[in-house]
This record gives sequence, C-alpha cells and structure tokens, in this order.
Amino acid sequence: MAKKRPEGYLTAREARKISKANRKITNELEKKRKRKNVPESEYTTQMKNPENAVEFDDLHTYFFTDAGTVKSVDGVSFEVPIGKTVGVVGESGCGKSVTSLSLMQLLQRPHGQIVSGEIRLNLGDKVYDIAKAPQSAMQDIRGNQVSMIFQEPMTSLNPVFRIGEQIEEVIELHDGEGKTKEDIKARTIELLEQVGIANSEGVYNMFPHELSGGMRQRIVIAMALACNPKIIIADEPTTALDVTIQAQILDLLRNLKDQINSSIMLITHDLGVIAEMADYVVVMYAGRVVEKGTAEEIFEHPSHPYTIGLMASKPVVGKEVDELYSIPGKVPNPINMPNYCYFKDRCDRCVEACNGEYPCEISLSETHKVSCYRYYDQKEGK
Repeated sequence: MAKKRPEGYLTAREARKISKANRKITNELEKKRKRKNVPESEYTTQMKNPENAVEFDDLHTYFFTDAGTVKSVDGVSFEVPIGKTVGVVGESGCGKSVTSLSLMQLLQRPHGQIVSGEIRLNLGDKVYDIAKAPQSAMQDIRGNQVSMIFQEPMTSLNPVFRIGEQIEEVIELHDGEGKTKEDIKARTIELLEQVGIANSEGVYNMFPHELSGGMRQRIVIAMALACNPKIIIADEPTTALDVTIQAQILDLLRNLKDQINSSIMLITHDLGVIAEMADYVVVMYAGRVVEKGTAEEIFEHPSHPYTIGLMASKPVVGKEVDELYSIPGKVPNPINMPNYCYFKDRCDRCVEACNGEYPCEISLSETHKVSCYRYYDQKEGK
C-alpha cells in the first residue's frame, strides 16, 4: 500500500515543473511592465463614479511560488470616495495589505503580480488604471498622489540617516522643483510641527533610534503627507503603540485628512479603530470581499457569518466572560482554494445552498452588500 503524502508535500520534479511554468508567466508579465515609452492612452481610463478617489474592480493579485500559485487577492471590488475613510478589516493573511501594495505597485516582483482587474485612480484632470501603468508613471504617482504609512515605523526609517534628511529626501524627489535647501528645510520643520512634534528643531537632527514608537510613527506620517497626497494608505498605523498614543495618532490622521482634503484607506484588524475612524467598511476573508457597507450598517447589522464572528470576538467593556469567542477552524490553503464558499468549513450558519459554488454579491441596501447564500431568498444576486 502506497504511503500517503502529507498535505502540501511536493517532489523535486513537481516543484521544478511548477517553477518553470511560473517563470514563463512572470517573464511575460514583467516584459509588459518594464516597457519604455508606453503611450499614456494605454493606461488612462474613466471612473465609474467621479466622486471616488480609487475604484478597485475585480482585482486579482497572485504570488507565483514554487509550491503553487497563491491567490492573495482574488476578485476584490470596492471604492474609496473622495474625502472619506474606508476601513479594510479581516484576519491576518486575508489580502488587506496586498490590495494596498497593488495600488502602490510595491509587490515583491517578479513573484507578486497583478494578473487582471482594474485599479482606477482619480487624478482630477485624468484617470489612470494602476494595473496597467508602467514604472515611469508610478514614479510620479507614489508620494505625490498616493502615499503609505507603513505598519512598523522602525523598519520604514533608515537608521543611519537623521530624521530631517529622510523627510527632505521625499520633498526633493517629488516636490523639490524650484525650491532652495532653506525652503525644503522650512517645509520639513513645518511638517514636524503639523504632526504634533513640539521640539521640531531638535527632532530634525535626531536619528530614529533616539525617538519613541509614537514619535517615529509621527515622522512616518509626516513623510507620507509631505506632498499633500490624494490617497493615504494607513497599513495598521497603530499596531505597535499603546492605547493613549494610539488615540493621539488616530486623531492626528483624522485632522490632517480634513486639512489636505484627502481620502484614507485604513487597513487594520482592530474593530475599535474601524469604529472610531471609518465612514465605510470592507470585510475581507481569504482574498475576497465578503461584506461591505457604511460603518453604521456593518456594526449595527453585520450580515456575513464571518463579520458576525469578528464582532463576537471583540471584548466588550463592562461585560464579564470566561473566555473570548474565537472563530473555529482555519483559513483554507491559499494554493488550493475550494470551489465553494471559502468560509463554509468554519461556518455554523450554513444552509443547503452553501454546497454550491462561491456565492455572488447580494445588495441588502444601496451601500450594504454581502456574499452569502443566506440572503438569496431576500434579493436577487447581482
């Protein structure tokens, strides 16, 4: 009797075969991405709604590994309206950060690639499809139009350069035309004061290791805001901070967003942060959007069993429990996803129809949408 192989085990021959097929795909995609003198007409498009800053439309971002193709983002669609905050929530590995890195084109290439779909970015006078935009166009977009506040400030800041030099570099690269060194330094000091740093002159000459976590996070925010971007991606900006500093950073982000009239795409797994900051909420699971709506709709009427599970796992002040609820089971293998609802094996609210293929999106209201068979009787799938 043949010995059963453990799940995910590959022979050397199988791994080589996968690697060869992946190289063929990634070489083709890289060739297209690295072209020079690409006419702008190839990556200009139209917004479905001109009041949106960004529109993700059926985005597929894959990682081509030696073990197989990981579908990190598998058909994601949602919008970020101008001047609003959209919270993207879900457990680790659900595709939140990869969605934002796709918008910045900062995926780890050649393995990570946008395979299909559109990311429409509203620049005011024109609209770019980021999924098709070449490297040269992205150099102008990153920092100027879209900027990112990374999760861990200590890894985002260079330990051998002073704070002032690092902020000045951003201004010189993206907004330095016609500015003297004195102008750039004055703008840097102004940014440090804008993010609530009192001793701005002193901090200007310090190294990152001389600052606390909260101060470093403020520096990263100052760098992100240096060119007044239209979109700020905040990738778990308060993860490593204590609660009081967390509240200060959230207040700071909210106020700065209003000052420069930009939109925020806030990525987190903290529902408290989402409730505090977001106008709209997108719930992701295993690379797909399972529910989206206004913050009020998601918190008052959570509809997908996964969203309900997330809400139940949140500690409530004044309520005593022996242990916090946790969603049973585990996320399916991203290399070998099932052809039915990805949450089915962890769900305690299944109906007979759940044995069918992946459910399509149902509209519960104009803004509230959910992908779940339990609502097929109420509305027609769209």
